[in-house]
Amino acid sequence: MNTEQLLTPLADDISVWNKCDLFHSREKGVPGEGPPDAEIMFIGEGPGFHENMQGRPFVGAAGELLVELLGKIGLKREDVFITNVVKCRPPGNRDPQPEELAACYPYLERQIKLINPSVIVTLGRFSMARFIPNAKISQIHGQAIQTKGMLVVPFSIRLRLCTGPHCGQWSKRILRHCQIDQKCEKAPPIQVEEPQEENNQAEQLSLF
Repeated sequence: MNTEQLLTPLADDISVWNKCDLFHSREKGVPGEGPPDAEIMFIGEGPGFHENMQGRPFVGAAGELLVELLGKIGLKREDVFITNVVKCRPPGNRDPQPEELAACYPYLERQIKLINPSVIVTLGRFSMARFIPNAKISQIHGQAIQTKGMLVVPFSIRLRLCTGPHCGQWSKRILRHCQIDQKCEKAPPIQVEEPQEENNQAEQLSLF
């Protein structure tokens, strides 16, 4: 089976997942979307209101801004894979809880291994912590970090607040890291460690 054929049943499983409390308030699960051979994967924190209603990641205002930012580096939404660390909307857009992160974690790990992107862009501290645990996002924001065989670029930016020159800087940083990575062979699948407890003192970051 090819990657697309493997991703489809995985998305179906996510859509009916009921092993954590988030499914009680779920309208639709949000597995993620994008090409199965995407070179760049964006990982946010969790679905918001519009995502919960449509079953798609980064729609509404956040999606429009993401499309605008990608356009600045010559990319379209259809060129990248977009997902979140939790696949159902936390009630009231609250932080995902450790048990919710742990429940969704095997799905995210499977997606990463199947797609095997060259660059992972994390948006928010919960997605960053999947690859760089115990780090402070304010200290590594926008830096390309090679970890577990993968180039990870963590961002603390809130897409809904991204306006003016900050948007251009955000896009240029991703372009620079992607151009660097294009000179290398495609990174091997990563071995992701078990989730660690989040640092309660870390800066709160929300995309929605």
